[in-house]
Amino acid sequence: MRILIFVFLLSCVACATPKKLNTAVNGIPKAPDYANPDDWAALPTKKDEADRTPTADLKDNQANAAADVFFLHPTMYTSKRNDLPWNGAIDDPKLNAGVDERSILNQASIFNAAGRVYAPRYRQAHLDAYYIDDKKLQKEIFDLAYQDVKTAFEYFLKNYNKNRPIIIASHSQGTTHAKRLLKDFFDGKALQKQLVAAYIVGIPVEDDYFEVLKPCQNATETGCFVTWRSYRKGSYPAAHQPNNNIVVTNPLTWTTDTTYAAKTLNEGSVLLKFEKLYTQLADAQVQDGVLWITKPKFFGSFVLTNPNYHIADFNFFYANVRKNAVQRVEAFLEQR
Repeated sequence: MRILIFVFLLSCVACATPKKLNTAVNGIPKAPDYANPDDWAALPTKKDEADRTPTADLKDNQANAAADVFFLHPTMYTSKRNDLPWNGAIDDPKLNAGVDERSILNQASIFNAAGRVYAPRYRQAHLDAYYIDDKKLQKEIFDLAYQDVKTAFEYFLKNYNKNRPIIIASHSQGTTHAKRLLKDFFDGKALQKQLVAAYIVGIPVEDDYFEVLKPCQNATETGCFVTWRSYRKGSYPAAHQPNNNIVVTNPLTWTTDTTYAAKTLNEGSVLLKFEKLYTQLADAQVQDGVLWITKPKFFGSFVLTNPNYHIADFNFFYANVRKNAVQRVEAFLEQR
């Protein structure tokens, strides 16, 4: 049953796209206080979903980790908006539960072998904000969310990091903000020397977006970024432009070339039942701005009709990303 629910979520990843939206701003939720642990979805000093692992042989190594991970969660503010604010409240129990039980558990936990995981709550933009025509309003909505992300990162640097190596990791809306964060704090800046790598997944990253930061070209390169968006083989996003300048990393080979990577290279995927790894579930191939995946076969996959595998960008490659983050930290420490 859990797998069927996962398939339903995956098949409906784009079904919340609105037809017509109310563009009135109806209040702004209170700002987070990052001195308060409750305003973090994950901290290495408290028990949270980022501490978990799917199997007993995978260990949470945060207590001994030499690096820090700053993780930005995707959009969970997707309920029918009506008169709700455009930005979600960071003290909304239902919204926070969605963040914790889905993103922090299935995505942020990937990195607990490589570093201490820090994941701020932030006044995330509602999903509908991606689709409104009022660009001024849209900018205000996303600027407010990024303001929190930036404040959280500055608090993290001052109070937690202490010049340790840093991994930036994000998905979807988290990547919308992580791109700005990397440009503001790392791209050609002094802090770039602390960057192990950035895993900025689920949102297009153009090859000319950064001035200095470059895509990683192998499994142990540091000071670089990896990125991908997952689609069923043969499919593309709506309004796809061929021969685009979107960077795509293959998470089975850690290169940006178009060489096909068989599913035998996939060391473990996580579906809705977190406590199980599915080995050799998904293959991968870079193809014209997206990552193509042959439709995976698992119990319930017959109802998987949507070719957009966005919700599983990290899930399908859980063990490989986890292993790679450790490899890059080790390479970074050797270089240092």
